[in-house]
Amino acid sequence: MTIQKMLEYTPYELEAQAKQKLLTDMFTQLTEHHYQNCPEYKKILDALDKKPSAINSVESVPFIPVRLFKEYLLTSVPADKITRTMTSSGTTGQQVSRISLDAETSKNQQRVLSKIIASYIGAQRLPLLILDSKTVVKDRKLFGARGAGIMGFTIYGRDVTYALDENMQLDLNAVNDFLDKYRDGPILLFGYTFMIWQHFYLKLKEQGITLNFGENTTLFHVGGWKKLVELKVDNETYKTELLRQCHITRVYNYYGMAEQLGSIFVECECGHLHASIFSDIIIRNPYDFSPMPNGEKGLMEVMSVLPTSYPGHAILTEDEGIVLGEDDCACGRKGKYFKILGRVKNAELRGCSDTYASKFR
Repeated sequence: MTIQKMLEYTPYELEAQAKQKLLTDMFTQLTEHHYQNCPEYKKILDALDKKPSAINSVESVPFIPVRLFKEYLLTSVPADKITRTMTSSGTTGQQVSRISLDAETSKNQQRVLSKIIASYIGAQRLPLLILDSKTVVKDRKLFGARGAGIMGFTIYGRDVTYALDENMQLDLNAVNDFLDKYRDGPILLFGYTFMIWQHFYLKLKEQGITLNFGENTTLFHVGGWKKLVELKVDNETYKTELLRQCHITRVYNYYGMAEQLGSIFVECECGHLHASIFSDIIIRNPYDFSPMPNGEKGLMEVMSVLPTSYPGHAILTEDEGIVLGEDDCACGRKGKYFKILGRVKNAELRGCSDTYASKFR
């Protein structure tokens, strides 16, 4: 199986047995590829006595800790094939992950991301309002996971407009002009969870301004919730307040990471995060790393078929979560669905929202 063949499926159509067979084959190929082409990865697997040939299930694929990407630049392709080294977000003084991307990996990331987003909004390009500042994508010093996330979404949009100016202040004229042009048609919004709350929602509320985006508007947002949880703002409160202040009815949170760009886990209408056919999630016991049954919390391992230029196909995160079920979500999407419980104690901040929010006390 190839990524190209997998793209012939819709992202959430395969049931457990078919999906697990497909992913086991894909992850076996990927593990062998990285074992043969990334010396550091080979050393890890040899030290653990894990061989690609021993893989017989998704759960048996060797994983590596996400923090390893902060310590090493892991690559599985020749240096002259690397087109970009992506960095994760991080607070001042904090090490960031470095991810080596070649043309093939970048192309597949974009294809899969497009496929997943299209399953929610259709294949047409929509007027796009970015709830962030254009400075993030113009200034190469600031361009990292946050800029990549914004640029990834611009391919779904037309007449791309930024809601914040270069000082992260609300540009109300730009927002109103955008709404005047597109109020009656479908509109796409994108931004980072905390920034939307801090620089868009709160500024509108402070000024006593309500906007009417309408029922044909869809907002996708991503990023950590740590600061908002401290402010007693959960997912339902977030949606309720955006509905009250902006009349945005379709709000989708998603979980993603710089180490696995493209393979995002998007929230459904029931409030559950879903794994597409291009990814999987395993909850592992924090003491012996054995897989946990559905309904029990543990460390989240995220898996993706996309990374070919670096060994990021099976990563143990520092997040805790619970798989709620598989193939039986009321939204109708097949695959595992889950929720995130938060970061493990003493773990570093991750995610564009959380690292940015660390400035606000």
